[in-house]
Amino acid sequence: MTTIQNPILTGFNPDPSICRAGEDYYIAVSTFEWFPGVGIYHSKDLKNWRLVSRPLNRLSQLNMMGNPDSGGIWAPALSYSDGKFWLIYTDVKVTEGQWKDSHNYLVTCDTIDGEWSEPIHMNSSGFDPSLFHDDDGKKYFVNMFWDHRVGNHNFYGIILQEYSVDDQKLVGKSKIIFKGTDIKLTEAPHLYKMNGYYYLLTAEGGTKYDHQATIARSKDLWGPYEVHTDNPLITSFPYPRNPLQKSGHASIVQTHTDEWFLVHLTGRPLPREDQPLLDPRGYCPLGRETAIQRLEWKNDWPYVVGGNQPSVEIEGPQIEEVKWDPDYNQKDDFDGETLNQHFQTLRIPLGEEIVSLKDNPGHLRLYGKESLTSKFTQSFVARRWQHFNFTAETKVAFNPESFQQEAGLVNYYNTQNWTALQVTWHEDKGRILDLLTCDNFTFAQPLKGNEIEIPNDVDYVHLRVDVQTHIYEYSYSFDGENWSKIPVTCESYKLSDDYIQGGGFFTGAFVGMQCQDTSGRSLHADFDYFVYKETK
Repeated sequence: MTTIQNPILTGFNPDPSICRAGEDYYIAVSTFEWFPGVGIYHSKDLKNWRLVSRPLNRLSQLNMMGNPDSGGIWAPALSYSDGKFWLIYTDVKVTEGQWKDSHNYLVTCDTIDGEWSEPIHMNSSGFDPSLFHDDDGKKYFVNMFWDHRVGNHNFYGIILQEYSVDDQKLVGKSKIIFKGTDIKLTEAPHLYKMNGYYYLLTAEGGTKYDHQATIARSKDLWGPYEVHTDNPLITSFPYPRNPLQKSGHASIVQTHTDEWFLVHLTGRPLPREDQPLLDPRGYCPLGRETAIQRLEWKNDWPYVVGGNQPSVEIEGPQIEEVKWDPDYNQKDDFDGETLNQHFQTLRIPLGEEIVSLKDNPGHLRLYGKESLTSKFTQSFVARRWQHFNFTAETKVAFNPESFQQEAGLVNYYNTQNWTALQVTWHEDKGRILDLLTCDNFTFAQPLKGNEIEIPNDVDYVHLRVDVQTHIYEYSYSFDGENWSKIPVTCESYKLSDDYIQGGGFFTGAFVGMQCQDTSGRSLHADFDYFVYKETK
């Protein structure tokens, strides 16, 4: 029997929805404003996972142009029934103010990595929807129900309605089946049927440090539901010293070896020596990640083995370990016809007129578009931070003629929080390297007056960032061998959910390649390779 180390999906991989198809296991996670939408990971043993699919990869399935930061894909729900996969997802269009405008859709596919169907609109009454396949063949749709009325608690309850496969729409009555506990903020419903009971698993307490998973059961699908006497099923809130914080938003799977496991969202704060433990609890630049716990049953109730707090190490299932080849090589030379699935863009797919692997073979060519503050068309290709310590490096050829043209290496949380080391133009100095920072929409150029001049005989500039837990630093090289450090220290915590406007955002830090040309001339930059490598 193997041991499993948590988290199993590191870096921004939140809201896990697990399902089994035969002896294969899949987890779908939220991607918010990053495109393609939804990440699906595959495992044979619940320990070793690889990214195998980004199902929402066409504009007809998902168009997030103009979506707010931390809008877009919230909490997808993946299930397997009738010989195919069913994926429910939300596209959240408005996040601020009284409303959460959230449209819920269904897509299906016979294979996990095939071409998924065109979406069927289900409803728009609230977020975190999922589909329950009852053993009589009927299907039911649940989601949290949003109350926008002034003075009311926004989370009105969990609503249930039947879904007709033949009619491709919700049919019959809808009913609020669960109002939640006094923890409130009841969301993320998943229904299961075991031992003659319907079990309703929800998330409560919000997705910050007081997050939890609540479970209730009923003999009748439509309720009433009684809450687990030892609720919550899992939480980190009473356990501030647990390295796995924010635990909640869970889903359950029964293995083909008849064992039970729960996957859940978690966050790992940066270490904070000699600082208060309780408030604030810290910052998680890796975003919200996915962990797994073993479940046991007592009196027809599930319990997390070892108590209702997460364990960093658990006993794996009675399944032989199956290891995968890496789903991301440390160095990508851009020699293929498609980008690695770990790379994403913001809000929309970028066609070959913006991102091309063909226009200069062996390079990723980016045609300059809008700024890093845009919610529309950014020419930016990036991947998640997945480690507390890593190096990312690239090599770029770019010949700007204006300070409106910039290309380089970016560390990014959202449109209001990022840093960028870029090749650009200066009227007196010619081609230069400059550092631009955006901190909750406060802009700075720390090198102003000391920008680095790029020699005329240099075609390619090498750019690197070294992330060392609490800080990250940029370096550059004109020959790929002799490196110079930019004399500016950037702070990792500023690229965390917990820092942005005091919290309430949902993604995680990204690192990647960007080209912008706000003159509108679409000047291109050629990136020769991209390295992402964990360091100790």
